[in-house]
Amino acid sequence: MKTISRVLPGVILLAATYVATVNAAGDVTVPFSLAKGQSLFNENCSSCHGKQLDGSAEGPPLLHPYYKPSHHGDQAFYRAALNGARQHHWNFGDMKAVPGMTEDKMKSILPYIRYYQQQKGLY
Repeated sequence: MKTISRVLPGVILLAATYVATVNAAGDVTVPFSLAKGQSLFNENCSSCHGKQLDGSAEGPPLLHPYYKPSHHGDQAFYRAALNGARQHHWNFGDMKAVPGMTEDKMKSILPYIRYYQQQKGLY
């Protein structure tokens, strides 16, 4: 019983680290530390940018080279989500500020986006 009580916390911690945070296509596993960002992205951004960041009829794909950090830095994402953005690069019209978006939410969302972009080989 002592062995189980010593091992069990480690097993629980390991399981919590790899909670099922796999996207709908099952192709990018997101670390537990980014699960909040994934959830917030899905709630606030995916209707336009797609759950796999592949865009939709409403908004562009965030997996396009335009959205590499060297072209659209992190602050561009903050400005667009919090204040909206004028149309450029795409013909979707101006992006409106995301209702209810905050800097704190963006602090979780942006690392998720950047991780996903890296996993997909964008940079």
